[in-house]
Amino acid sequence: MKLADVCRSMEEWAPLAWQESYDNAGLLVGDPTMEVKGVLISLDCTEEVVEEAIQKDCNVIISHHPIVFKGLKSLTGKNYVERTVIKAIQHSVALYASHTNLDHAPKGVSYHLAQKLGLAGKVLLPAENALKQISYYVPVENQESVREALHAAGAGNIGEYSACSFASEGIGRFTPSNEANPVIGQRSIATDVKEVKVDMIFPTHLESTILHALKKAHPYEEVAYFIHSLSNRWNEVGAGFIGELDKAMSGEDFIQWVKKSLDLTAIRHTPILSKKIKKVALCGGAGSFLIAEAKRQGADAFLTGDLKYHEFFDGENSCMLCDIGHYESEVMIKDAIHTYLSNIFSNFAVLKSETLTNPVRYA
Repeated sequence: MKLADVCRSMEEWAPLAWQESYDNAGLLVGDPTMEVKGVLISLDCTEEVVEEAIQKDCNVIISHHPIVFKGLKSLTGKNYVERTVIKAIQHSVALYASHTNLDHAPKGVSYHLAQKLGLAGKVLLPAENALKQISYYVPVENQESVREALHAAGAGNIGEYSACSFASEGIGRFTPSNEANPVIGQRSIATDVKEVKVDMIFPTHLESTILHALKKAHPYEEVAYFIHSLSNRWNEVGAGFIGELDKAMSGEDFIQWVKKSLDLTAIRHTPILSKKIKKVALCGGAGSFLIAEAKRQGADAFLTGDLKYHEFFDGENSCMLCDIGHYESEVMIKDAIHTYLSNIFSNFAVLKSETLTNPVRYA
């Protein structure tokens, strides 16, 4: 199995198009044609993780956080980033990261944090500008084969519904030139054909794939189609998560429940509110940008990591803000990646790193 196969599988779950503009997800070090002997999964990639991979005969490391986040102007070993990359290259260990794209993916980081808390719900802030609509015209007798080709390419999925489309019949008219090779009609003669106009939505990042499928499956030499950008939010893709507890609990009980569920030793939080905690929003990693959205949707508590001092004031005595730690809010994604890849690949080992990469300690 090639490294490219592993990368492709990760990107079927979390396409690189879903990463933030500042991010650097994807294959960072390694030859895509390299044979995979084993995969080691870690939240972070450090020198110690690379050494663990070497000892366990894994030549691929998949981490959530990219070790190369900003541009490298040299590789001299002057800091831990350069030393990690050098060590990986020296030992032919490929480095791959699935970061903000995995944050935004269906059943991504925040979803799995919610699972640890037994919280059922939905994406807190669905993605914008992530969907497009394609409208195309096809002869009635070819509509099903073309429709199926586009569905296979990823068009027409809406939430829990697949193979969705809308069709309307009409008469298409065209006149082939003397240089054309028409499937229907004759050169220089106007032709009327019973056609169907089909509309489907599709993820923006699949546009080239969708168009390739359309042109390959369509009988016409020149395919008539239109693509429209949509302002619709994609409810399955986006940042954070929000849901309700099975039963409301006091702020004190909520704090203790979170600590027990996530095996935490400490939580930084705003003052305990007098009201019960029922609706909970959360975001794995640094999620302060979602505080306003959590409050807008009526969250009684918001869990995330990396809250700054002044951001704690944003709770405004209406939403209890809880900083559970960056590492602590994301480490469970190791289990999710392990399960995902283990179900796809059985011809090499997929292992979870045992190296503690959390740089924060509590006294």
